[in-house]
Amino acid sequence: MSTPTLPAAGTYLEMISHGETTPDVRIVRATGSAITLSLALDFVPPVDSSVTLRWAAAPRGRYALTCDVVAVDGNRVEVRHTGSPKLMQTRSWVRGGGGEPVVLLRKMHGDATGVVLDLSEQAVRAHFTDIEVHPGDQMLMRVQLDDEVVEFSAQAHKVSSMRQQVPRRGPLSVEMVAIFEADEQQAKLVRRYIMRHQLQARARGALA
Repeated sequence: MSTPTLPAAGTYLEMISHGETTPDVRIVRATGSAITLSLALDFVPPVDSSVTLRWAAAPRGRYALTCDVVAVDGNRVEVRHTGSPKLMQTRSWVRGGGGEPVVLLRKMHGDATGVVLDLSEQAVRAHFTDIEVHPGDQMLMRVQLDDEVVEFSAQAHKVSSMRQQVPRRGPLSVEMVAIFEADEQQAKLVRRYIMRHQLQARARGALA
């Protein structure tokens, strides 16, 4: 099988940075291992971080290429890669769920129980009450997926906190996006769980 080539200049693709997917990223030029990208300023990744570029692969799937961010100039981002694009079947990229219990474990803090809002193989968005957490904090997260439990080291990526004020001062509501790198066994459990629940939701919708 021949090695897939990068899309031509002017092509739009997806970029994954810290578990968040940014669409409509344009290739300005690609020479050797260096690629220059153009994207919205709000989604420019920091220098020395790692990103994954993804684009369509016929007949069903996507190519994925991991790169290092080496320079940023406004909305232009230069990345370099050392490997080759890998073919990922579409089923390997899923996101869903919601309502699953999640336990947050941190050093010097008591365990906190929350609820998953959505989950993927690389990130979890969850809601907690009355906890203090900041972007960059390291933690251990344990998620119950039916009869299975997945546990992984994670880092807080985005945190939004709001205290109830009406009708009276109440608890602190915290929504957090945490990113992690699951091993293949954990990723497989997450994929199977999400796809199973998506099929069940479709079946319920068809009977409604």
